[in-house]
Amino acid sequence: MTDDWETRTAQAWTRLDDLTEEDFRAEIDRLAAELPDGSAVADFERACAWDSTGHSDKAVPLYERALWTGLTGIRRRRAVIQMSSSLRNVGQVERAVELLTEEMHAGSDELDDAVRAVLALALTDVGREREAVSLAVGALARHLPRYQRSMANYARLLVEPE
Repeated sequence: MTDDWETRTAQAWTRLDDLTEEDFRAEIDRLAAELPDGSAVADFERACAWDSTGHSDKAVPLYERALWTGLTGIRRRRAVIQMSSSLRNVGQVERAVELLTEEMHAGSDELDDAVRAVLALALTDVGREREAVSLAVGALARHLPRYQRSMANYARLLVEPE
């Protein structure tokens, strides 16, 4: 995978809204086909294309294969987040909660709040609304110009036993 491939792939993603779904997926597929057979990155990009065009059912197996074959770095974390969102869409919410709960303890980066946001949605789907609000408020608290401490405490109190 070269810098040129990464650039062309990034450019293809900027055209998502300008192409038909089929043309966009075909463009991503052509780029993915340039990578070696069994490439985790190729599976990931194809999964993202299916996902972004409303086909969670087709995306999940590709995310799974990308993760199973060793997807690394920021793409690995994106795959977990995106696959979990897709799992919600196809009715596998408990699995999404499990994956995202594990991911919250897998390290920290710029996607921490995305993990929390998707987990909050999944928790809501399984009837754990207080925990979902706690996660959302806790994530938001860090970005507020004021009240960070108060909001973090309120978030904590939502899930602490009385």
